[in-house]
Amino acid sequence: MGSLVFLFAFSFVLLLAASTASAARIVEHTFIVQNLTLNRLCNRQVITAVNGSFPGPTFRVRERDTLIVHVFNKSPYNLTIHWHGIFQILSGWADGPNMVTQCPIRPGNKYTYKFKIIKQEGTLWWHAHASALRATVYGALIIRPRTGHSYPFPKPYREVPILLGEWWNANIIDVQNEALALGRGPNVSDAYTLNGWPGDLYPCSGSQMYKLKVVQGKTYLLRIINAALDNQLFYQIANHKMTVVAVDACYTKPYVTDVVVIAPGQTVDVLLTADQSIGSYYMAARAYASAFGVVPFDTTTTRGVIDYDGAPSSTTPVMPVLPAFNDTPTAHKFYSNLTSLVHGPHWDPVPLKVDHKMFVTIGLALQVCPSNTTCQGPINGTKLSAAMNNASFVSPTGLSMLQAFFFKVGGVYTTDFPAKPPVQLDYTNASINNNLPLLFAPKGTKVTKLKFNSTVEMVLQNTAIIGVENHPMHLHGFDFHVLAQGFGNYNPATDTNKFNLYDPQMRNTIAVPVGGWAVIRFVANNPGVWFMHCHLDAHLSIGLATAFVVENGPTLATTLPPPPADLPQC
Repeated sequence: MGSLVFLFAFSFVLLLAASTASAARIVEHTFIVQNLTLNRLCNRQVITAVNGSFPGPTFRVRERDTLIVHVFNKSPYNLTIHWHGIFQILSGWADGPNMVTQCPIRPGNKYTYKFKIIKQEGTLWWHAHASALRATVYGALIIRPRTGHSYPFPKPYREVPILLGEWWNANIIDVQNEALALGRGPNVSDAYTLNGWPGDLYPCSGSQMYKLKVVQGKTYLLRIINAALDNQLFYQIANHKMTVVAVDACYTKPYVTDVVVIAPGQTVDVLLTADQSIGSYYMAARAYASAFGVVPFDTTTTRGVIDYDGAPSSTTPVMPVLPAFNDTPTAHKFYSNLTSLVHGPHWDPVPLKVDHKMFVTIGLALQVCPSNTTCQGPINGTKLSAAMNNASFVSPTGLSMLQAFFFKVGGVYTTDFPAKPPVQLDYTNASINNNLPLLFAPKGTKVTKLKFNSTVEMVLQNTAIIGVENHPMHLHGFDFHVLAQGFGNYNPATDTNKFNLYDPQMRNTIAVPVGGWAVIRFVANNPGVWFMHCHLDAHLSIGLATAFVVENGPTLATTLPPPPADLPQC
């Protein structure tokens, strides 16, 4: 009898160990980052790429897996990799923004990113977070439910990443450096891309087009990622509806739409049912340009083809009618109609008690042109800048902010980021530009210090300085609830009545409406230094950013561990 009990207990332990092993794996990859020559738009162009592919590799993991990525920098540029949207709970050393959580990986050097995926599933992505390298250094990061769990919607026939990007017939680092030196915006891209291909509307690109073969009657999960540097995009499929089921790896109440609007940094998961007649249909994307007529942008269109199985090869694909470039009503309808899937996987209710309130203006600014230089800013003798609450962010140079936090080193950043703008005014009225002193924003590395587990509410208010624009704001380390969004100046007396405290969408990147505002709320339950910035690279590079320093919690389990031994040094 005793031997039977022992055998049963031993078998149970083996079964439990096998179950645990299958539920949480170690997934290991190697990145070789180096030059790659590609033919696009009738040109041979050298780009920086990962493992010889553009876009880079797609990762497929499960919730609770540990991801280890060995990055070897064989490119000529300083490099970091950011795992966009990953919480990095107690693994902030792996977050990746240059000089925020790490010094860059120098050419010829390497660094290993290691982190666990906790309470997240859906579509995220990874990209370079140093200079403008994310134009070509990026890829999908797909998190499926852990073993034994399923999607909160019928299992699709197939899952398909759709990565939207931009292409320049130039070295993107040179493009950015020239813009920064002259104090103006960068040259616009020469094309948009869909899974790395521009599509047949561009020169020499008739065969350079992504094609998706579908079976009539089957449903596909399209995992859409906007990896473009500087453009929000409309995405549409001719004659087909899409059902949004997640954004930024947060499940949504199903939302049926014929157009997806997606800002740089955002992801949107949609179910597409091949329910049309057997044939061919274009999927297409082009800019949503909220500053239409003020800021130059790429006016071209990328497209791929959905071919139904059995469609004749001679079939001419049907083209969707895309919204106008400046169709803000369509964009706002999409952005504002999304809601969370209440009680779905990893859903969190809105925290009702707020500990730290902030009112933060976001927009462009000016800086004085240095002597003996030529600048092409909006006003003679100026360079283009950007700011949050009139503070224009500058990255430190000698030590990363996270190292300064952990080792208690002073002089790297200051904790005096203003919780409100220095001057109250009519933020979205263009007459603000007549008050010249208001346009200049001091440079500095200012952050907000937060108590562990405190709840933060931020009103993000667009300004009309230089010009109004829809700004996609990305927060590292956390998801946030989007309580409300609207146009004009935020009015606390009336706009708080619009707060959705039941099922607001959860995101890591919010497209703040052009000439408007958005209110977000999150719990600072992850110690470390967390970047918040505009995901338009042209605006991040000139200072549209800040950071939160979240103090350690009361226990060892809520304290940031020491940095890894191979953390790059400046």
